[in-house]
Amino acid sequence: MTTEPEITDTLTERELAIIEFESSWFTLDEDRHDAIRARFSCSVEEYNLELNRVIDHPAALVADPLVVRRLRRHRERRRRALIDGSAAGEQA
Repeated sequence: MTTEPEITDTLTERELAIIEFESSWFTLDEDRHDAIRARFSCSVEEYNLELNRVIDHPAALVADPLVVRRLRRHRERRRRALIDGSAAGEQA
């Protein structure tokens, strides 16, 4: 018997829906921001905050490891670019 179902159960339906959305939004015929507002009834900024909390949750890796790892990599790249940009701005 594995513990994966117990871990997955710690994610809410909304959190699982966010992971699912991130795995397939690019196949939609609508704008990503419009789809976020329609599906999750929140602003894009609120969605991004929630997405960051979800991908940091240990159960997210169980739910969809490829998507979660990809999202974490993209977030880290954006953070590094922001830091590198700030450092470059200070030196100029």
